[in-house]
Amino acid sequence: MLNVRSLFTEYPGERGTVVKAAQDVSFEVPEGKLFTLLGPSGCGKTTTLRSIAGLERPSSGEIEVAGKVMYSSAKGIFVAPNKRNFGMVFQSYAIWPHMNVFQNAAFPLQVRKLRRKEIEERVMRVLQAVQLDHLVDREATKLSGGQQQRLALARALVMEPQLLLLDEPLSNLDAKLRDRMRSELKRLQRELGLTTVYVTHDQSEALALSHEIAVMNDGRVVQVGTPRQIYEQPCNQFVADFVGTTNFIGGTVSSVDDRNGRCLVGSAMGPLRVQTSQGVSKDDSVTVSVRPEDVELTEQAPPASDGDDNVYKAVVTAKDFLGEHLDFQVKVGDVVLLARAHPSLRTPVGDSIYLRMKAEKCVAIPAPPPPASAGTPS
Repeated sequence: MLNVRSLFTEYPGERGTVVKAAQDVSFEVPEGKLFTLLGPSGCGKTTTLRSIAGLERPSSGEIEVAGKVMYSSAKGIFVAPNKRNFGMVFQSYAIWPHMNVFQNAAFPLQVRKLRRKEIEERVMRVLQAVQLDHLVDREATKLSGGQQQRLALARALVMEPQLLLLDEPLSNLDAKLRDRMRSELKRLQRELGLTTVYVTHDQSEALALSHEIAVMNDGRVVQVGTPRQIYEQPCNQFVADFVGTTNFIGGTVSSVDDRNGRCLVGSAMGPLRVQTSQGVSKDDSVTVSVRPEDVELTEQAPPASDGDDNVYKAVVTAKDFLGEHLDFQVKVGDVVLLARAHPSLRTPVGDSIYLRMKAEKCVAIPAPPPPASAGTPS
């Protein structure tokens, strides 16, 4: 449905500088899927979304939707935003305060001068889908935050768009309402089969909503994959650190077994059996990423394993009770790890404890190059 190829978006900055907002961005979105652009503020995700919408004119590249080229620097094509038939919901919902619910949803169709009966049918259909059909006469200013978000979504859907573009639409809601609206948005997207591009900096939102995620940093797409691939097999330290919480353990690759995708890493904790990532070879410096929930804690030594587990004796240095789980800090040699455990584990601070990490849950990532020193070309 959507194909973005080698997209560059740059514009003049202060004192003659060039702001490189998007750099060689490429991805594809299949029909009916929700694709998320995830990254920190200033990484280029909103610029990319606005370029797809036609609100920004890229410097070069190509954007194609359902086989039709919307933008191509090589062919000199730029389709105006109002002719792209895309729906868009912004971070600020841009609800018309002087109109009621029905009038807000109907406005895009009235601009297109559709017949009154068709407008009424389409508006009521989308208001029913977002569960606002009982509030057609209510003034927009008297809606709750969640209702305003749904009304903005209804106004985008009433156009029956080829593509739905969402720019952090839940960021203005409180935590509980955001969770509820996230589930509602997921339900609507799946039921209506809407091809959707979603922009967010919230990793939980991205993991919960998406069929596929593109993680962006410094204007570039760093990794594209399913939520599980992004979380469990990060391609570098930035992705591992940005998506969720993780432990990093430095080390050097002692040996690589390509048959089972494992390698042995020498670390300050001792030898670590880990899952290899692409581009890791013997004697490479690596960073091992392991999630807190994959650091299993027991007060008794775990039974002998098949040789694929990493088992160590540690000391509890701190712990925090967080209701549904406990966060332990445990120390092995000079390495401190965060572990997530069930509240029933009551090992006191200062006591010994055993930890086990399965090799398949430990990922060896190529270590980032050291920063260039002064006078050294980078």
